[in-house]
Amino acid sequence: MGNEILAGVYPTKAARQWAEELGLDLVLISAKADPPVCKITDYNKFLYLKKKKQKEIKAKSAKTVIKEIRFGPNTDDHDFNFKLNHAKGFLEDGAKLKVFVHFKGRTIVFKERGELLLLRFIKELEEYGTAESLPKMEGKRMIVMIAPKNKKK
Repeated sequence: MGNEILAGVYPTKAARQWAEELGLDLVLISAKADPPVCKITDYNKFLYLKKKKQKEIKAKSAKTVIKEIRFGPNTDDHDFNFKLNHAKGFLEDGAKLKVFVHFKGRTIVFKERGELLLLRFIKELEEYGTAESLPKMEGKRMIVMIAPKNKKK
């Protein structure tokens, strides 16, 4: 037997014997297939290539970064614009934004002020990202998530 590829259905005993003659291993590729799929190869090399392939897949998968921007219900224009510029940078870098207004103590009575602040923030960032939903209250916070727009040129 040379280096030719033998595809087909063979008895397990024969496949084991061929692998032994070649000084290689009989590796089970798919146990759920009918009949099971095996390959005669060097098992350590097989494991190495499998790990390498998984590493490549992991490296190619995009990791989503979530940046948080916090406001108070009485945030003035300067602070708003300062945080807006940071948000634009984050969205251009492909990060998601979690923007929230945190209500401390009695400031909870200014819910509509916080909502207007978030809606204005969303409006200002229209060309950089899109809000995933309208602002919603979660405990003492009013939260909105903003996803970056994908710019494909």
